[in-house]
Amino acid sequence: MIPEFSDRSKDLQERLLKFMDDVVYPNEDLYHEQLDQSAERWSVPPVLEEMKAKAREKGLWNLFLPESEEVEPMSNLDYSPLCEIMGRSPIAAETTNCSAPDTGNMEVFTRYANAELKERWLTQLLDGKIRSAFAMTEPAVASSDATNIETAIVREGDEYVINGRKWWTSGIGDPRCEVLILMGKTDPDNADRYRQQSMIVVPRNTPGITVEKMLHVFGYDDAPHGHGQVLFENVRVPADHILLGEGRGFEIAQGRLGPGRIHHCMRQIGVAERALESMCKRAKSRFAFGKLVSEQSVTTERIAEARIAIDQSRLLVLYAAHKMDTVGNKEARKEIAMIKVAVPNMTCRVVDMAMQVHGGGGVSQVFNLAHAYAHSRTLRFADGPDEVHRAQIGRLELRRWN
Repeated sequence: MIPEFSDRSKDLQERLLKFMDDVVYPNEDLYHEQLDQSAERWSVPPVLEEMKAKAREKGLWNLFLPESEEVEPMSNLDYSPLCEIMGRSPIAAETTNCSAPDTGNMEVFTRYANAELKERWLTQLLDGKIRSAFAMTEPAVASSDATNIETAIVREGDEYVINGRKWWTSGIGDPRCEVLILMGKTDPDNADRYRQQSMIVVPRNTPGITVEKMLHVFGYDDAPHGHGQVLFENVRVPADHILLGEGRGFEIAQGRLGPGRIHHCMRQIGVAERALESMCKRAKSRFAFGKLVSEQSVTTERIAEARIAIDQSRLLVLYAAHKMDTVGNKEARKEIAMIKVAVPNMTCRVVDMAMQVHGGGGVSQVFNLAHAYAHSRTLRFADGPDEVHRAQIGRLELRRWN
């Protein structure tokens, strides 16, 4: 059984829903207008900072950390409905300082960084003054197997020297990005393939970092956030910027990616809910072949399928969150892998059905469905592709029958 949400979570849900109605939804169009009209594409729309200030005033800030001395802890289960609510708008998570990759990076700083790195970077991230990026995958290798990563992190005296090329470095295009967390190899000859990698903190302004190009996702550049291909040439950082020590990269990755995966899935439930809501409103407002689109049997079937699929996925996400809270991320790895496969696929199906009901408008920028589909489809790669998660689920299931 999944327990009820805490009183704190219920209260935050009510306040967050009101904040979405009063602040987020009314400013979505203005956000995109300011971004499109800006002389500099990679700039932050002023309305975003205004919304962030309102969120802080209302106590809707940094809601996500399950283990922290810096903010009041929030269990994964209690955070799930909050994340779902924020997932209903592509700009909501940042207004409350709960957006990726900052959430994952803040968890890394909280759990694995030394006091000096926390003071320098975590404080500013929690305050929403800066943003961050995460550099892991590489264009030259199949990064779904992270042991393939080739970026070199070499110790030279009191420094580490980094050389390599990364891509899908989310957040690197943001002018507020001031720090990266990078995964590379410190010990490529180690017989244990999972002890070759390390993670290191890299200030964005370190010499030798070059953004070669910003990558598009189905034609979207996702400015001002963006996903960059980044070259690291003789990038030197102090030796104390290594996290936990050499060879601990996979350990940190699992600690970071588990919560990151479930956060993605929580938000995806919100994406699917809003798509279904849009589908129902559209179907009840348009006539075709002598009757409302909502009266066409194919439409009611799609709406029913969407309702069933969303509720199934939500229950699976809540179960995974509850298991993470009660037995830990490692013991919940099968459930995390299951939602990472199930939820983005579900959202793609629901958004696709919503687009069909909207007709030609569904693939335009008017209803945000095309962007929602592009993002949902991309999540079938982010934090590990479906195939990797399915393989893990299969292996874990087979172990029960040894």
